[in-house]
Amino acid sequence: MNKPIRIALLGLGTVGSGVYKLIHRRAQEMPQIAGAPIEISHILVRNTAKERPGVDSSLLTDNWADIVNDPEVSIVVELMGGMEPAHTYIAEALKAGKNVVTANKDLIAMHGGDLLDLAAEHQCDLQFEASVAGAIPIIRPLKQCLAGNEISEIMGIVNGTTNYILTRMTQDNMEFADALAMATELGYAEADPTADIEGYDAGRKVAIMASIAFHSRVTFDDVYTEGITKIQSTDIRYARELGKAIKLLGVACNTEEGIEVRVHPMLIPASHPLATVNDAFNAVFVHGDALDDAMFMGRGAGELPTASAVMGDIIDTARNLLMGCTGRIGCTCYKNVPVKSIDDIRSKYYIRLNVENRMGVLAGVSGVLGNNGVSISQVLQKQAAGDSAELVVITDTVRERHIRDALLILENMSMVHEVSSVIRVY
Repeated sequence: MNKPIRIALLGLGTVGSGVYKLIHRRAQEMPQIAGAPIEISHILVRNTAKERPGVDSSLLTDNWADIVNDPEVSIVVELMGGMEPAHTYIAEALKAGKNVVTANKDLIAMHGGDLLDLAAEHQCDLQFEASVAGAIPIIRPLKQCLAGNEISEIMGIVNGTTNYILTRMTQDNMEFADALAMATELGYAEADPTADIEGYDAGRKVAIMASIAFHSRVTFDDVYTEGITKIQSTDIRYARELGKAIKLLGVACNTEEGIEVRVHPMLIPASHPLATVNDAFNAVFVHGDALDDAMFMGRGAGELPTASAVMGDIIDTARNLLMGCTGRIGCTCYKNVPVKSIDDIRSKYYIRLNVENRMGVLAGVSGVLGNNGVSISQVLQKQAAGDSAELVVITDTVRERHIRDALLILENMSMVHEVSSVIRVY
């Protein structure tokens, strides 16, 4: 138990630096926490000559072979991100009998099943808590704590950038472009924010959670994604009038017809726990047959929050090593449930239209919706300006393909100047 467990870090960026700091911060307690000291023996970087204050330069290497061929390395911690060379390195590490911890949501969302099979073949741990929602524990609860439940729904705010933008739009009456600029200035948004604002980042996380919760493989390609770029402050104001908030939600449902996996903006009741999750915080809401409802909330990104999740996996793997039980919990996908097309998913809708300001327009809009199987739950007739007026329609639950058919007709009607917004309603 006094022999150190040696780990190798692949990457020393934001998260890698956080893990380095936490390992040194907890070094004295680690024998009691993990059962043995944990030491970093290698750090794989692109440029070993780059100045890295506070980091022991003797640990740096730019040669993967130094790590994969070292029998003393028990745990490889992949924090490089991206698909390659991360995929190759993880596969080679598992084949070499090394346990792997990763924060790579892109890779797990696409190739997690194959890598988990490889880990099982070589009786290794492959842990990826940090791939979803940063510091929030959700992967381990789904795999272990809630394993006795039949999970029917997971719904969450799993992207801090978009939640920060929508918070600013809600609380400060900002338009999307201004809120994005503020998020970029404060470091919440990347220089290229596409993956966040178009919902791709959240989609990868939803694929991972759905695979575990529903015991059936779901990949990122299965997830319908829609971002927040079309949300306007007008929509947020109307949502507030309706007693609702607008959030970018990842939704996964296990239904009798198949699995639903989607990411899109949604109006949710102001009383719902997710409606009060603001700024860069993340939260995941889970419904199961035994637990009923539970919500996990915390910081979803950043150096130390994400490093916290990585460290949890490192410590868990170290304990498994000491007890000789690595590979104990592997892939949980033992079913083959179909994933539903977005066209077959049912939802309520908020539709905002700019229409002619005259008699008969509401009847015309209602007629088009009714002819396509869309019934109206609520209508708000908003401000009129000259020849134009704003009309907000809340529908009853309807299949996606029916609402799309109706919208196609509405967009080509002379009395409808513009279909300004279409947002799903919880």
